[in-house]
Amino acid sequence: MTTEQVTHYRELSAEYLDHARALLAEGDLPQASEKGWGAASVLVKAVAEARGWRHEGHRELWWALAQLADETNDGEMRRQFGLAGALHTNYYEAWLDEKAVAQYLGEVEQLVEKLDGLA
Repeated sequence: MTTEQVTHYRELSAEYLDHARALLAEGDLPQASEKGWGAASVLVKAVAEARGWRHEGHRELWWALAQLADETNDGEMRRQFGLAGALHTNYYEAWLDEKAVAQYLGEVEQLVEKLDGLA
């Protein structure tokens, strides 16, 4: 475990979430979506890093998230990370409207708060 790397991921997550909200306000839905995904995924990486778990790819991120959801008995984490994944897809497809992106970012914010407490 590297405390420096965990701190880096936590700071990056906060930065991405701030950028996501700013980009949403500007109407840049694809970029806001990707920053939302980034905020969630790097915080999963922070928790995984702190616990010595692998976190190099999407499969490992989903595995880590599932472990955390089971550990905390919080099934909502899976749903919220799924919405973060939908935001990631939206970066490439641009199929979500502003209301959906805003709603999903709100869910990501809740997930980030939960994960931050576990890092």
